[in-house]
Amino acid sequence: MDGGQLTAVLIVAIVMVASIIRARFGYGRHGRRGGEVSAGEQAENLRLRDEVKELKERLKVIERITVEKENSLSREIEQLRDR
Repeated sequence: MDGGQLTAVLIVAIVMVASIIRARFGYGRHGRRGGEVSAGEQAENLRLRDEVKELKERLKVIERITVEKENSLSREIEQLRDR
């Protein structure tokens, strides 16, 4: 093995050992044990969920308006052709 391959093997080994240690002791991505979430984070999650729900409803309205305009435009074009 040359120096580059040895370095790659060492990096992979270190990452694997770190992953095993994190899994064994229950640490998540943010360094907390077992996915504990504070009250502030829960409130923020609820607020963001409500905001996403509202944005989805607005998007549906915009899509409906776009389709209606598209259909009315098509009707107008057909009426002009029929003249």
